[in-house]
Amino acid sequence: MSYESAKAAFADWGVDTEAALTRLADIPISMHCWQGDDVVGFEQKSGSSGGGIQATGNHPGRARTPDELRADLEFSYRQIPGNHRLNLHAFYLDTNQKPDRDEIEFSHFAPWVDWAKDQGLGLDFNPTFFAHEKADDNLTLSHPDQGIRDFWIEHGKRSRDIAAQMGAALGTTCVNNIWVPDGYKDTPVDRMAPRRRLEASLDAMMATPHDKAKMLDAVESKLFGIGVEACTVGSHEFYMGYAIRKGTLLCLDMGHFHPTENVADKLSSVALSVGEILLHVSRPMRWDSDHVILLDDAILQIAQELVSADLLGRTHIGLDFFDATISRTAAWVIGTRNMQKALLRALLAPWDELKSAENNLDYTSRLVVTEEIKDLPYATIWAEFCNRMGVANGLSLISELDQYQARVADRN
Repeated sequence: MSYESAKAAFADWGVDTEAALTRLADIPISMHCWQGDDVVGFEQKSGSSGGGIQATGNHPGRARTPDELRADLEFSYRQIPGNHRLNLHAFYLDTNQKPDRDEIEFSHFAPWVDWAKDQGLGLDFNPTFFAHEKADDNLTLSHPDQGIRDFWIEHGKRSRDIAAQMGAALGTTCVNNIWVPDGYKDTPVDRMAPRRRLEASLDAMMATPHDKAKMLDAVESKLFGIGVEACTVGSHEFYMGYAIRKGTLLCLDMGHFHPTENVADKLSSVALSVGEILLHVSRPMRWDSDHVILLDDAILQIAQELVSADLLGRTHIGLDFFDATISRTAAWVIGTRNMQKALLRALLAPWDELKSAENNLDYTSRLVVTEEIKDLPYATIWAEFCNRMGVANGLSLISELDQYQARVADRN
């Protein structure tokens, strides 16, 4: 089918495909650096990952240096239509020095900023509260030892400063997302004390205000992880309350909830109480297993809620998955493009008609419309988007991915 024919088919439903394509081109997605090297990082460190973070598999081609990771990212961005961002963790510093986490500075990330300028990318940032000897107890900001808490508080302060400088250097707001692995393998007798310590540590860490045009703080909850099965100190309720009280962003990671929970359903609820939302889009299979995003119901519902509830302007979309059983660059490309495809489908829905039927309690019409529009030629609109953006699609995309993987396969 030609684009003009597909455009006419959507017009029959009152949908403007040109408007949808224009809007989609303006939605940046923050692609996560840690898919490219299996969450290893580039510092000299000791300590386990903690909190359930684990990349499984040994597919050839893992990036071993910042230059290799940047080359993989550049290839991946060339296969993804639109202009996007990079989400960088603090242990991906690029320096010949060996600072500890409480000694990191903006200069240790300057090569990333220079590269981002050259690539026309925005940067987001994350303090790294895992994979360090001072996190091996799976307690950091809530640790009973004040000295350990102070170490991580300083790391958080420096991360916020670095993020703010990144935002200033690139002229685009850097979202600094805070996640800690703190929790207990077996049932604690006192849940209040560690939560009070976590709250006080966060307050100390974020005591210095930053220009919100340069840096925004976000806090991220988790249900559980390996080693913290019985209690996670930073639960959803803890961080939702904190975000409301302190005015931070609330991060909703799709893998950080019970498998039966629908994260899309949470968006409109939390949007009533927090100003902005950070999404970490992932695909949990049994728990926070972080599989590559599919174009499945969960992703489609997330996109539909963002569009239907008019939340795109208040939501920062980031990705969070790491699969070492497949080509890492292909994982980035497939996952990011599937998020875009879901957004495109949401932008191509006849929302006025659907909402009118629902408000009139005409659930039959709502059901008929939602089912009938599934047959519309979305693939043709997506192909047009890729063509306009100058990126491969279909069989040509597979060829590009295969050829690049063959070039990097001997790294390991």
